[in-house]
Amino acid sequence: MGRHTGPKEKLSRREGVNLYLKGARSFSDKAGIIRKPFPPGQHGNKRRARLSNYGFQLREKQKVKRTYGLREKKMKIVYKEADRRSKLYNTDKGLELLRILELRLDNVIYLAGLASSRASARQYVTHGHVKLNGEKMTIPSLEVKEGDTVELIKAKLAPSSKLFETPDWIETKGVSCKIVRLPVRDDMDEGIKENLIIEFYSR
Repeated sequence: MGRHTGPKEKLSRREGVNLYLKGARSFSDKAGIIRKPFPPGQHGNKRRARLSNYGFQLREKQKVKRTYGLREKKMKIVYKEADRRSKLYNTDKGLELLRILELRLDNVIYLAGLASSRASARQYVTHGHVKLNGEKMTIPSLEVKEGDTVELIKAKLAPSSKLFETPDWIETKGVSCKIVRLPVRDDMDEGIKENLIIEFYSR
């Protein structure tokens, strides 16, 4: 599956939840999921069919993929790495999966309020507008660690106002932020059912 180039808000409508893919627009009354709270397509406004167990697992996996902007190949890599770490450190596989996603460089920039969306944050990184521990970084999927500092090289790229509260595990100062600790499950999106994703890939 290639990169999605169509309307982003249709992805939110397809999953039935706001994925916040359009920056400030997603936080306003103009958000697609608010204006049209049904799936896209000519039959979207009709009653939805009942999903099977596989259907629930698939939809949850697709929701997380689209939230973080991952392709299927990368999502499988993340799952395998979470599985490896859970066995190595005797930890919860679901927590490891979410932690890997949350600690992506582009996601940290977004959560710190230095970009209006994850897509914008990804673009900042690939275009060389971000420094990690003082060095220019161009890999959006890079996993940051506790104690790392992230900085925008161009202050004008940062949004004029914050759209949401910064998580406790990220400390912000101007156009930079620092990872003060690793995120725990309570710090992450409560709407994600990571157990369904684990079940999907465990088949």
